[in-house]
Formats: sequence, structure tokens, C-alpha cells
Amino acid sequence: MLLSLEPRGQQSRAMLWLSPVLAAVLTLISGSLLFLALGHDPLETLHTLLIAPLSDWYGVSELLVKALPILLCALGLAVAYQARIWNIGAEGQLLIGALAGSAVAINIIDWESQWALALVIISGIVAGAAWGGLTAWLRTQFNANEILTSIMLNYIALNLLLFFVHGALKDPAGYNFPESAMFGDASRLPVLSEDGRVHAGLYFALLALVAVWVLLHKSFLGFQVKVLGLDRRAAGFVGFREKRLVWFALLVSGGLAGLAGVGEVAGPIGQLVPQVSPGYGYAAITVAFLGRLNPIGIVFSSLLMALLYLGGENAQMNMNLPQAITQLFQGMMLFFLLACDVLIMYRPRLKAGLFKRSSAAVSNEAAV
Repeated sequence: MLLSLEPRGQQSRAMLWLSPVLAAVLTLISGSLLFLALGHDPLETLHTLLIAPLSDWYGVSELLVKALPILLCALGLAVAYQARIWNIGAEGQLLIGALAGSAVAINIIDWESQWALALVIISGIVAGAAWGGLTAWLRTQFNANEILTSIMLNYIALNLLLFFVHGALKDPAGYNFPESAMFGDASRLPVLSEDGRVHAGLYFALLALVAVWVLLHKSFLGFQVKVLGLDRRAAGFVGFREKRLVWFALLVSGGLAGLAGVGEVAGPIGQLVPQVSPGYGYAAITVAFLGRLNPIGIVFSSLLMALLYLGGENAQMNMNLPQAITQLFQGMMLFFLLACDVLIMYRPRLKAGLFKRSSAAVSNEAAV
């Protein structure tokens, strides 16, 4: 190759923290050029995409509703990624949590007990953790790559949800639409404001935020997770058990994703439908890296990602832009973030030796 990457002797910590901001700016510039090429005014389109959705309280409440599942999934992924365990299965774990919580809610639809909601929430968390545990079992028992297995389990989870929502959990009185019956009031997360759809899942998200921050920054178990991510051999030398930490990280990651899923069906949706998630689990991967795997940074990046979802819907309705605009912005942001990180940690070099060998070969041929 003509270009090689050499590790920098000293990396700039300031640039590492500023790279998400730089990635966001580059995404806005690229998006503006794209809108210009499509024949739209860039300023008007960016206003529709990023500012108009927050023009009233209802828009702010919708931002919070969309940010909650992304935040929960990203917090779980941050725990796994700190240990260099690349869980890509948050989407599947979210769907399984939604499916399990819905199955319980439908079977206790007539309950008026205050324990109904607790049972629904716990079932979603346990199911999500169990789905993450499958990845941990495959990793620890068969040394299977967790990236491949977690992606595979995403598709299995999606098809399981579609199977049940078209079959056993379909509402008999629903005119053959693929959806379950509406959950009972005792199984629903209460709405916090009459002017919006923000629900009690906000409390679960704040609790998870504090718990993950304490885990990663104030606990010995979090220290073990970080050491495992930095150097597996060193972690083994000091007695940290890798398999136990892999199980722990993936169970926490899956449990939080399951909580996000059951929060969606017990909150704003109120029933099981095929479109539980528009890709929150995949978006959480970008959010986790954008927040530098720090719980506080993840809060801001999840709000930004939720704004892209809201703005994409707004631009689709008002400016006739394609629905894929949200995924396009997500992809550009992740690309620029990774590109900035690579250039911060490595220095690109041209291989001069290759040119010398080429010129020497040309000289030899000329001499012959």
C-alpha cells in the first residue's frame, strides 16, 4: 500500500473529546452539500431537520420519548464496549424485551394490581438479559465472535416478534391487523404530562444513568471491566476472570436493552406491533461512541440522535425528503467520528521505500 498509519507518540486528550463535535460539524457540512445537490435550500432544510421539531413543548416531549430507548441501549453498550466486547445485538435484545413484556401484559390484561407493571418490566429486563446471555455463552464456551453472533440473534429476535405478533399474540378483535390487544391500564407506564407523551420510563432511564456511572467510575467491578478492555493478559495476571466479566457485561447490556423495549410497548405504543423499534439498537452503537463511552456524554449524544429521528420525520412530511435521511445522517456521523479518531491516534505516512524500489526497477530495465 502507498499509505500507512503510524501510531502517534502522544495522543491529544482534548482532540479525542472534541472529535464528536468535529464529526457533527462535518456531518452538517456534508448534509448541506447533499441537500444542495437535491435542489433544496440547505439552511431551510437544516432548520426543518434540527430546529423546527423543538419549537414547542410537545416537540420537546417527543424528543425525550425517542431519546429514552436510545439512551438505555447506549448505556448498556458502553459497559460492554469498555471491556472491548463488541455487542451489536442491542436491537435484538430490545425486541425480545418488548416481546416478553407484551406476552406478560396480554396474559394479565384484566389485572388491576399495582404489581402488574412491575411484572411486565421485570419480564422485559430478564428476557433482554437472557438474549444477551446467549451471546456470552457462545463467546465463552465456543469462542464465537460476539459481533457475528449478536447480529445473527438480531434477525432471530425480529422474526420471533413477527411470528408472535402475526400469531399467538395477535388481537382476535383486531380485524386481522398484526398487532396485539391494548394493554390494561395497570400494565402501562403512566404519562408524566398531559401536554405530551413523556412517561415514567424517564425515571428508569435516570436510574440506569446513575447506576452505570457509579459502576464504571466508582466500583471495583467497573475497574475490572476497564482493565479487561485495556489488556486481557494483564487482567488475567492480576486474577480478573475474563469469562465472568464477559457474562456480566453482556447481561447488563442485554438487560438495559430489554428495559428499553418493554418501555416502548408499555409506554407510548401501548401494545405489541411489528414496528416496535425503527432501529434504536443500531443507533445506540453510534450514540455510545459519540458519547465516548461516558454516561454523561451518552445523554447528549442520545438527545442528538433522537433529534435526527424527529427531524427526519418532519423533513419527510414537510419537504418530501426520503425516509432514509435519518439513517444517512447517522451513517455520516459515525463515519466522520471514526475517521477523526483514526487521524487523532495515527499519523498517515507515504511509503517512500516503495517509490525507491519502483524507480530502481525502472532504471534496471532501462539499463538492460
